[in-house]
Amino acid sequence: MQKELLNKKDIDRIISRIAHEIIEKNKGIDDLCLVGIQRGGVHLAKRLSEKIKDIEGSSIPVGTLDITLYRDDINIKKPHPIVRRTEIPFDITDKKVVLVDDVLFTGRSIRAALDALMDIGRPSQIQLAVLVDRGHRELPIRADYVGKNIPTARAENIEVLLQEDGLKDSVIIESR
Repeated sequence: MQKELLNKKDIDRIISRIAHEIIEKNKGIDDLCLVGIQRGGVHLAKRLSEKIKDIEGSSIPVGTLDITLYRDDINIKKPHPIVRRTEIPFDITDKKVVLVDDVLFTGRSIRAALDALMDIGRPSQIQLAVLVDRGHRELPIRADYVGKNIPTARAENIEVLLQEDGLKDSVIIESR
């Protein structure tokens, strides 16, 4: 069974609000960059970058991060994991990095992303922006910017569908 929790308009509003919060918290966009976690986080990071450019009048760098080989469940989840591209064509050392993901769940993906980022450089600060926080943390990780808190049961699944993947923008909850 599926139920739509957020539609395109909701997602657009959330992106706009988070962009404003990022600018406000960082007192502008100096030394700021966005890094999206493959896959959904990449699209959201690009949208945030566009929104920040609309607000501030200048763009900030956006990178993509693949965490597949940093996951602690790599051998448990899939026998042949799909490794995507990490593309961060700028130096993150001494930068404020806003890590962007679609859903925050146990915190294990974020831990993997932190390890991957530290192998690339040494940011002055790492912040976390997520579209949905569904709870059930297994690690002491929390987001600095949350689009929507959606308490879930462990047996439920949150799917973020985005137009960049050829789908209609929405967030749905499914019972497994």
